[in-house]
Amino acid sequence: MKTQRGWLKSDRWGEWAKIETDQVKKIDPPPLELPCPTGAKQIELVPPDEIKIGNMPFIETVRRRKSRRKYTREPLSLEELSLLLWSTQGFQEMVKNGLAARRTVPSGGCRHPFETYLLINRVDGIEPGLYRYLPLEHRLCHLEPLDAIHARLNDESYGKFLDNSAVVFVWSVIPYRTEWRYSIISDKIIALDAGHVCQSLYLACEALGLGTCAYDGYDQDTVDRLLNLDGEDEFTIYLATVGRVAQP
Repeated sequence: MKTQRGWLKSDRWGEWAKIETDQVKKIDPPPLELPCPTGAKQIELVPPDEIKIGNMPFIETVRRRKSRRKYTREPLSLEELSLLLWSTQGFQEMVKNGLAARRTVPSGGCRHPFETYLLINRVDGIEPGLYRYLPLEHRLCHLEPLDAIHARLNDESYGKFLDNSAVVFVWSVIPYRTEWRYSIISDKIIALDAGHVCQSLYLACEALGLGTCAYDGYDQDTVDRLLNLDGEDEFTIYLATVGRVAQP
């Protein structure tokens, strides 16, 4: 059975060039990141230039890359988590007169449509719970305690899924960040961008001797509800578990 393949092709650029996008209309772009809720606790991460770990040779990192699903109960360190976050969405500099930000991963038109949510189970010095990464500040924003998440899901399989890993990375997408510039070709660009982000997590985990496994086969409504997303203007697009690798 053939799937809907048309949006994967690059033959829509000519049509896009004739469209008066919101960028062309001089409409202000959406914010580069979601704000931390007023009063929410923020946690400082280890600055990138102070990180001393993850020095595995690049060729060895690529050679070792694989999906690893079984983890120990040992926690991650704050420095390890800091490196994983910076490697996947870290801020480098403002560009385009402050309308965009260059990060550690590529993104079409430097639009970076993703938000990084973390379900933290076991990280030294961090209370278990739901957090969101603030890439421009390199901080974590605490959203909910972990008990509230388990109670809201009330799903045994997802409970075990969360318990098995030290951290679950959940990337949401805010499509309009890309649509503001690319309109009808945004779907292809967003799909490509998601791959860039998760591959960076894989390589960073290998460099630290950690394991990760990406998942695209999740229940959309369940995970969107877990993150309190509206499912339309922001929704889950990809997730990955992370932990210390259990020996076979």
